[in-house]
Amino acid sequence: MDTTPPRPGDLAAALPELPLFPLPQTVLFPGALLPLHVFEPRYRALVRDALETHRLLSVVLITDPRAVDAHGHPAIAGVAGAGEIIDHAELPGGRYNILLRGRARVRLAERPFVPPYRTAAATVLEDEPGEVSAQDHAALVSTAASFTALVRERDSAFELRLPRDAAASLVADLCAHHLILDARERQAVLETLDVGARVRRVTEALALQQLSLASAQHRDVN
Repeated sequence: MDTTPPRPGDLAAALPELPLFPLPQTVLFPGALLPLHVFEPRYRALVRDALETHRLLSVVLITDPRAVDAHGHPAIAGVAGAGEIIDHAELPGGRYNILLRGRARVRLAERPFVPPYRTAAATVLEDEPGEVSAQDHAALVSTAASFTALVRERDSAFELRLPRDAAASLVADLCAHHLILDARERQAVLETLDVGARVRRVTEALALQQLSLASAQHRDVN
């Protein structure tokens, strides 16, 4: 039996028993950064264990907080984001501030519960092969820029800078992570493996949000 400890960031080593961090409104996308403040004892233990091994965990959306299992755990999505702890600070009382970088989409098969936190056997989900038209890519970037500008009219500190020459898949993921307001819609985007369909879905979601926000601002003015 190989007893070599897993290397930090070794996603393959983490997948058979990936720690789960369920949250009610948060979806983690590949390539995105997510800061978290960790204060519950079970998740403090999760972070300690992750830091001592592969530094990986899965942020998974709670789909129904009222639907709980025999352990009192709420229902969670079957697809989630696996992220690596790339920075952390231990705080008084054993709390943590951590910074995650999304590494992959994963499908979860939850394992039998062994306290203190939930785990799952995870499988990486790859993007489906296909082309994204230049028109669809440009429409996404333009719509994201327009929505960002509209938000900045209300919050001058808000900013989203997309990596130059980034692939359409990453642009869609970053826009969904930072700009789409509804967690269920973000989850739907996460589960969309066809990149062309993902790009169009994010563009449409942002366009609808822009219309809604612009209408609200118009009502405020009048």
